[in-house]
Amino acid sequence: MNWTITDIETFLAVLDAGSISGAAARADLSKSVVSKRISDFEATLGVPLFTRNAGRITPTDSAYVLADRLRPALAELIAATESVTGTETELRGKLAIAAPMSFGIRHLGPVIAGFARAHPDLEIVLDYNDQLTDLARGGFDVGIRIGNLKDSTLMARRICEDPRAIVASPAYLAMHGAIDSAEDLRHHKAIGYLNARLGDIWPFDGVEPPEAGRITANNGEAMRDMALGGLGVALLPLFIVHDALRRGDLLRVLPDLPQQKLPISVVWPPIRPMPRKTRLFVDHIADAFAEPPVWLQGLDTAR
Repeated sequence: MNWTITDIETFLAVLDAGSISGAAARADLSKSVVSKRISDFEATLGVPLFTRNAGRITPTDSAYVLADRLRPALAELIAATESVTGTETELRGKLAIAAPMSFGIRHLGPVIAGFARAHPDLEIVLDYNDQLTDLARGGFDVGIRIGNLKDSTLMARRICEDPRAIVASPAYLAMHGAIDSAEDLRHHKAIGYLNARLGDIWPFDGVEPPEAGRITANNGEAMRDMALGGLGVALLPLFIVHDALRRGDLLRVLPDLPQQKLPISVVWPPIRPMPRKTRLFVDHIADAFAEPPVWLQGLDTAR
């Protein structure tokens, strides 16, 4: 018995969905068809890819190892066939996108919706998560990264840069004192970010960050809400706090401190040739942020 591309696609679909039923629903197939494909694929390989227990399936170590090898190989195969079909054909298949939660919800949604409208035969899978996502293991074609990129094999294109702001509510500053100089920061407590230490993301050279306070959150909008509640100062990207600053609900502290801006990039696996769906999406995202983003427009008025 020989395996087929359909067997590989079904195997990866089950791995991504976490269940036979989830993969079947996504592919508009019956569970029995998907289950038989997986069983036949395992029989062909002579290796169990999933363990079955009480109606649940769990990937084996062999499944993860195989998937890590198959994903780039399958992507290159698709890209190779696309390269000879011309540029006029409609995009088909699936484009899986991983993006940070706050940036995705606040600023990416309309951009991705526009891409989806332009390519009605393309399935879009969108995952918002503030944890760093392994694109290959997660089955993603493209991702959005905020911050300096660590060494990796991923390809990247910077789409914009964003300043960060130290913010606090008027009520907090009235109660705990104004912050007129960098030295004043040591008398205040910062709302912490669970995914990184403040000192690791502090963008102001030569300026010591405030100490961490009693509030820590794993999401920028949650940190903003704590700052709005008068619970401390917070260091946040302007794309999260620009509207609160314009309304006066938050005040920008020490806005003239020179800083290293926060790069925002789109990344993708180094597949050659680059899949057409990925190339078109990267171009679409870059075009959408070619002009200064809305949160940077009228920046002086937001201070």
